[in-house]
Amino acid sequence: MKPEPSPTLRMAIDFGPLVLFFLANFVAPVPASEKAFVATGVFMAATAVAMLVSRWKLGAVSPMLWLSGVMVLVFGGLTLAFHDEDIIRVKPTIYYLTVSGGLFAGLMRGKALLKLMFGSAYPGLSERGWLTASRNWALFFLGMAIANEVAWRHMSFAAWSGFKLWGAMPATVLFALANVPMMMRHGLMETPGEAVAQHPPGE
Repeated sequence: MKPEPSPTLRMAIDFGPLVLFFLANFVAPVPASEKAFVATGVFMAATAVAMLVSRWKLGAVSPMLWLSGVMVLVFGGLTLAFHDEDIIRVKPTIYYLTVSGGLFAGLMRGKALLKLMFGSAYPGLSERGWLTASRNWALFFLGMAIANEVAWRHMSFAAWSGFKLWGAMPATVLFALANVPMMMRHGLMETPGEAVAQHPPGE
C-alpha cells in the first residue's frame, strides 16, 4: 500500500506543468518569436514527468490526467511541427469541451461519470451528490471553454499563458471549494481540505 499522497503533491502533479509553461515563456533565453515554442516543449516534457510521478507516487494516472496529458503531447507536437502557436492555445478549448460533453452525455443517461473517475476520492457521497457535482463541473468546463476561446483570440501568447496560470488555475480551485458544501450536504465523509485536494484538474 502506498502512503496517502499529500495535497501539495497532487497540486504539483495537476498544476506544475502549467507553472513551468508560464515561466518558460518569460525566461527562455531565445528570441521573443521563439518563446512560445520553447514553452510548449517544456510543457510537453513537464506533463510527461507529471504522469510518471503520478504513476510512481500515487500508483495510478487519473483518467483526466491521461486525457490532458495525451492532448498536451499531441497538440504540443503539432504546434512544434507546424510552428503555429495557435494550435496549443486552442487545446484547452477542446479539452474543456470534451470533458463537459462527456459529463453532459452521462447526465442525459442518468449517470454521473465523475463518480467513475473520482469515486474513491469522495467516500460517502450520495448518487444525487454525484449527479449534482457532474452537472456543476460540466457547466464549469463549458464556461472555461468559452473563456479560453475569448482569451486566446484577443490576447498575446504571453498574456494568454498568464491567463492560464492566474485565471484558469485559481478558478478551478475556487470552483472546487465552492462545491464542497454541496457535497458535504450529500454525505461526503471527508473534510473540506481533503476534498479540495482531490479536485479535477483544470486542464
